[in-house]
Amino acid sequence: MISVDGLTVEFGGTTLFKDISFAINDKDRIALMGKNGAGKSTLLKIIAGNKTPTRGKVSSPKDAVIAYLPQHLLTVDSRTVFEEAAQAFSHVLDMEREIAELNNQLSTRTDYESAGYYELIEQVSSLSEKFYSMAETNYDAEVEKILLGLGFVREDFTRPTGEFSGGWRMRLELAKILLQKPDLLLLDEPTNHMDIESIQWFEDFLINSAKAVIVISHDRAFVDNITTRTIEVTLGRIYDYKVNYSTYLGLRVERREQQQKQYNEQQKFIADNQDFIDRFKGTYSKTNQVQSRVKMLEKITIVEIDEEDTSTLRLRFPPSPRSGSYPVILEGVSKSYGAHTVFANASFSIQRGERVAFVGKNGEGKSTLVKIMMGETTHDGKFTIGHNTMIGYFAQNEASLLNEEITVFETIDDVAKGDIRARIRDLLGAFMFGGDDWNKKVKVLSGGERTRLAMIKLLLEPVNLLILDEPTNHLDLRTKDILKNALREYDGTLILVSHDRDFLDGLVSKVYEFGDKRIREHLGDIHSFLAKKKLENMRTLS
Repeated sequence: MISVDGLTVEFGGTTLFKDISFAINDKDRIALMGKNGAGKSTLLKIIAGNKTPTRGKVSSPKDAVIAYLPQHLLTVDSRTVFEEAAQAFSHVLDMEREIAELNNQLSTRTDYESAGYYELIEQVSSLSEKFYSMAETNYDAEVEKILLGLGFVREDFTRPTGEFSGGWRMRLELAKILLQKPDLLLLDEPTNHMDIESIQWFEDFLINSAKAVIVISHDRAFVDNITTRTIEVTLGRIYDYKVNYSTYLGLRVERREQQQKQYNEQQKFIADNQDFIDRFKGTYSKTNQVQSRVKMLEKITIVEIDEEDTSTLRLRFPPSPRSGSYPVILEGVSKSYGAHTVFANASFSIQRGERVAFVGKNGEGKSTLVKIMMGETTHDGKFTIGHNTMIGYFAQNEASLLNEEITVFETIDDVAKGDIRARIRDLLGAFMFGGDDWNKKVKVLSGGERTRLAMIKLLLEPVNLLILDEPTNHLDLRTKDILKNALREYDGTLILVSHDRDFLDGLVSKVYEFGDKRIREHLGDIHSFLAKKKLENMRTLS
């Protein structure tokens, strides 16, 4: 058991959280929840030993292995993917080298009767016994299993890590952590760079093979599937629920309603007593009663109500101008880079008002097809944008296209029209921009903040074809709900590139699967597609 005892973190006169305590037991799978800035990542770093609290401590057994998925990559570019993943077993390789060195010494020495020689024999014997008990594990097979599960293919194993994007290198870090088989696994947004198949594999691994896990994630389906306990960080304290995320949400509503009731009762009590004090403070016969009530009010601790759930904020896209019957038509479209074919001979059309998802493993061409649609890359075959089609496009680099010299508020004020103008502040708040952020210039915002700002801007522009490429990576669960509700009521045509199953649920009625150099059409929602894929995979294995 690992225990967190009386943790307090203070900086710059602000208390992030105060005197929080809880225990982490074997097989606990904990979702660490709370709004951005509540201290979730800080708490994870303290448990990992990467950050020191102002007060309090984390206690764990001497031999406990705590592994943390770092925000900064540690891969070495000179190693191959397989070699980098095998670094998880570097202690075994070090032991093997030490045994070889000791054996080399034994073979060159001639003082067979000396104490030093016998000491060398003892060292070799002890190390060899330890090594061979560990070497029963087939490390190569373990590395291969984890790498394949996380979406690498065998051809990748011999490629240098430097050839891979940041997302793939993050997966490699995760592979090294999983191979260590830690007693506690700390994960901060682990699914951001995974496709649906890899996420499903990861879920199975965590449920069936991991020990204790604490995860911060904005992927609701992932959190619900793997966790059995939810710890919420809010207003500097924690609430610990022995349930998964969806069940916790209901309990959280009940808790807030109870807080509101207690707050209202307390405010009435305070008002009644203050009224008594105001009425009788100059009356001699009531002096003792007045002073007593003044002292009583001074000692009262005001009931705190947890942050309001902003997902109740309702946003609507502007009405869509009518487009032609088929906004998107592909006839024999192919894309290659040199000798590498991404996909070939794709032919399909998307009707006005349809809602479709592009899914598949990373690198199979989802974003490439979107770039073809936007005229950002060349292709073979015929691609047609339909009559009067007005595209709203959210790309991975959308944040870089914002005007850096204007403020957050001005960015939204420039595009807001109609009734929404009166609610710009509510809209900014829902996307985690507080009053202190409104007058910040775009150029000082972080990448995540810029992404959220670009998303708000898109919400306000009248278009009839929305193309969103991984729109939820920088949005928390409440903000995703706001966007999802707006998309549900959107009356145009929608193309979503996403690995977030919960976000796709209820938004699409057709799925285009990218893989094996082709694009396949599946009628039905994301769950029917995944169920069909699972059945296909089982048939392949049988």
